[in-house]
Amino acid sequence: MENGNKRRISTFHLTMLALGTVIGGSFFLGSGVAIKAAGPSIVISYLLGAVLVYIILYALSEMTAADPVAGSFRTYAERSFGPGVGFVTGWVYWTGLILAMSSESIAAATFLRAWFPGIPPILMGMVIIIGVTLLNLLGARHLSHLESGLALVKLLAIAGFVAIGLAIIAGLVPGNAAVGAGELRAEPWFPGGIAGIAGSMLIVIFTYAGFEVIGLAASEVENPRKTIPRAINWTLISLVVLYVAAIAVILPLFPTSGIISDQSPFVLALSRWGMGWASNLINIVMLTAILSTMLASTFGLGRMIRSLADERHAPHWLKDKTDIPYRGILFSGVAMLAGLALGFVLPKSVYVFLISSGGFSLLFAYFVILASHYEWRRRTPCSAEAFCQLPLFPYSSWLGLLGIIGIVASMPFIAGQSAGLLAGLALIALYSGLYYVKKRVAVRPDEKRATRQLPAGALRLRAVRAQMEAGEELADGSPAAPRHVIGKDAGGREIAAERQDAAGWQVESGREEAPDKK
Repeated sequence: MENGNKRRISTFHLTMLALGTVIGGSFFLGSGVAIKAAGPSIVISYLLGAVLVYIILYALSEMTAADPVAGSFRTYAERSFGPGVGFVTGWVYWTGLILAMSSESIAAATFLRAWFPGIPPILMGMVIIIGVTLLNLLGARHLSHLESGLALVKLLAIAGFVAIGLAIIAGLVPGNAAVGAGELRAEPWFPGGIAGIAGSMLIVIFTYAGFEVIGLAASEVENPRKTIPRAINWTLISLVVLYVAAIAVILPLFPTSGIISDQSPFVLALSRWGMGWASNLINIVMLTAILSTMLASTFGLGRMIRSLADERHAPHWLKDKTDIPYRGILFSGVAMLAGLALGFVLPKSVYVFLISSGGFSLLFAYFVILASHYEWRRRTPCSAEAFCQLPLFPYSSWLGLLGIIGIVASMPFIAGQSAGLLAGLALIALYSGLYYVKKRVAVRPDEKRATRQLPAGALRLRAVRAQMEAGEELADGSPAAPRHVIGKDAGGREIAAERQDAAGWQVESGREEAPDKK
């Protein structure tokens, strides 16, 4: 399937797709919580977050440039640690993002109620989800153009805020004297100490979250070896410059202790200096940000489902043979509608518990990316084909893994995040159990008997499927390695010893059974 894709996404459009996913309501609204927790030292939090994102992005970039498969980090996890990890990673990520996007549709419907008060919120949310799903059916090329326009609105909004804020600080706005250092003169730089910075890091990382869509789009871009690294560079530079500049402008204009969690710090800062019109404008930008994030996230969700179906980790009827994963997109859209319904049916406390798993799912995905990359680099010497670019390996990988572990460990100490940790762990336990059941049910008695008859010296055997037939290409487009056939099962199918593809990764196909030690 990946061989049949027509790669049409350019560096610019892939960068805009990533920025469209990343820059969402969590920055325009949620950044206020982080600012209040850390005070002026929030700038340090955003810089530390940028370092962590840099490590994760470049780890993903190395693997993607070397092998741009549609399943991205889920496939890399499966190749590094086995099908069980690939199954759990894909479904935890998909479920968490589905619940998060269902919540985003409710937020968008809430914004739209100001202009359409007569329409019930649940109906408005349904219209948003259906619209986002149908737009994704247009394909990567059309969606990337649409997403570029929406992302540009958000980028211009942040740049415009920075320009206006600097004008206020410099005294260039009529009727206002120069603010200068403003509130920074009276505020302590580290009001919460190290704990304040640590407490803000979870929110900061969430404002950076979503960049993994670059990997999920990798199989549909022009010249992945050049496009992926360039898109990652531009994405990271744009985010760091705009985020740090915007936060730095807010600090002199408004006291961090006065920030209200349910109001945008951008609106508070501008309204204080006689620009009340900013409220409506920021609300429009926030609505655009939510819709843009939902569009790009649905793009990734559809491709994740296709990857799961290709590896028999999802029902066969979800498998797509076309360039556009129609079934995966539609299935994800229906799931989002179900998540929306839960928001209006379940008690609020239960619904909040469910959607809080979204943040944990992203952190889990980033941990998997770093762990898979570490395993890949451990096996793969640097060369022109390996495309190594993450500096200070393996120390940078260890730093990234420890950073994510530290952020997850801080969740119980942050108001409202304990539920996220528990819900995320519950998802991992749920899908681990489902994989165990799936594996037990999938192995038929005749296959078990055939496996037991194999020589005792055979190690980690694989049942050969249609994909593994002689001369056929592997799923990633590389030629099939020579098979070492050692027998046949009761159904007459050949059984071969473990093989590796051209990149040196394990080729997982069929079921694994260890022989009896008799």
